Amino acid sequence: MKNNKEILSSVLKTTQMGQIGIRTVEDKAKNPELKQALESQLREYDTIEREAHNIAEMRGWVLPELNPGVRAMSEMMTRMKLTGGGKDSKIAGMMIQGNTRGIITGLKNLHQYPNRDRRIEALSEKLLEKENDNIRQMEPFL
Repeated sequence: MKNNKEILSSVLKTTQMGQIGIRTVEDKAKNPELKQALESQLREYDTIEREAHNIAEMRGWVLPELNPGVRAMSEMMTRMKLTGGGKDSKIAGMMIQGNTRGIITGLKNLHQYPNRDRRIEALSEKLLEKENDNIRQMEPFL
């Protein structure tokens, strides 16, 4: 079973992975609408990350940031996947895959979360909704 701090930590790490993914590809996107969608998604992740930090601060928690090695590896893998043509389609596919992984993690967490803090649960559900929206935004670019 997961506790409140673990759920909030997972939300934080999911938003950070999303930010890394977007920042790694946003300058590679050719389609202006794709760039705009990525910028919007980045702002959403930033907002959710700030809210997670605010909740943690109010409770006196220090949440671990995403491991620098994980960050570097994620950036490297993303760059490798973007070799060759069809970058916009590849970017959209990678964003859908990343959001899908985030949804799976978020749902697993909620199913293992018996003593729910309403604010943390709401933030986790907000992230799940955003990730579903992000997938729908990326579908036209495949």
